[in-house]
Amino acid sequence: MKVVIQRVAHASVTIDNKIVADIQKGLLVLVGIEDLDNQEDINWLTSKIANLRIFDDTNHVMNLSLKDVDGEIIIISQFTLQASTKKGNRPSYLKAAKPEIAIPLYESFITQMETELGKQIQTGQFGADMKVALLNDGPVTIIIDSKNKE
Repeated sequence: MKVVIQRVAHASVTIDNKIVADIQKGLLVLVGIEDLDNQEDINWLTSKIANLRIFDDTNHVMNLSLKDVDGEIIIISQFTLQASTKKGNRPSYLKAAKPEIAIPLYESFITQMETELGKQIQTGQFGADMKVALLNDGPVTIIIDSKNKE
């Protein structure tokens, strides 16, 4: 499972000209699921994301987590994170999990993140054509792959 985490001052998701998610200070998390992913990947990643110290403290040092700042979060499924560009110029998405595998894992990821944060979170819609807007704060962007634990 790969995630791209962006610290945002504001982010939103629009589907069919309707805003379905809208947050202020927090994180926008794009999640790419592959066939080999499981609950262990979800548990490790959601704990890591919730506790990642990437928000400024009073001394302007990144010392606080999403939990510490009571920040908001939007989670969006994005199969293109599993793209392989090794051969040619057209990305291959063979590593990306098919919907019958990815949807339950995505839903479990959301549920586990809500448990980690102790509150309901906002999401995109799996498989939808989404327009994602964000104001990256910093900018801070972090990529984590649960298979490498880094």
